[in-house]
Amino acid sequence: MPAASTTRAREGAIVAVRVDLNISLDGFATTTDGTPENPMGEDWLRLVSAYAATRTVRARVFGDTSGEGTTGVDDTYAAAYFEGIGAEIMGAGMFGLHAHADDPDWRGWWGPNPPFHVPVFVLTHTPRPTLEMEGGTTFHFISAEPAQALALATEQAGGRDVRVGGGPTVVRAFLKAGLVDQLHVAIAPILLGQGIRLWDDLRGLEAGYHVTTECAESGTVHVTFSRSTVDVPASRP
Repeated sequence: MPAASTTRAREGAIVAVRVDLNISLDGFATTTDGTPENPMGEDWLRLVSAYAATRTVRARVFGDTSGEGTTGVDDTYAAAYFEGIGAEIMGAGMFGLHAHADDPDWRGWWGPNPPFHVPVFVLTHTPRPTLEMEGGTTFHFISAEPAQALALATEQAGGRDVRVGGGPTVVRAFLKAGLVDQLHVAIAPILLGQGIRLWDDLRGLEAGYHVTTECAESGTVHVTFSRSTVDVPASRP
């Protein structure tokens, strides 16, 4: 893996490429128990339960304005997830095209006001018109290699960071290309046994990064691979 930082200078600012994923103890970042009636499945809820319980995610994703939710280590990382992002890149599966490829009216999983609030570039070989949503999220559907997609996203990021949101196959492609400055994985204390693993074909990835770990009250282990120009969320006292 290339060891040199890939951070990009843009109009005097440092633009970093960031990844945040939830994975299981056995390395899986996707689940396989979804059904037409419950497309997410019970395993997905197990995988993301610690994040979903945080005050930040309850407010930013679920629109909960009560102020309730956990405020420990998991919430620190959840808050960092939303900070400083100017554009997002995701795969077709994350947007839901694997399940709704023939539905021209499909607008993603997140309702009319998705939690991104930035331009989002969806990697797909099937052309679709640009989709403008509430809250500043605009989905652009593009067929591009990682470096090409990153160039487009960086151009639209306004000097802020670019996040590669997933899924694991897309993240792995960006990691193998040496394009990721910070990889944060939240390892849930569960076993899934099947799905798509993040770590396949990434032997020696750690050699190009500074690696830190932190255990949350939920039992989730936060592992961060970062280059020297990228800040890791500060540990709580």
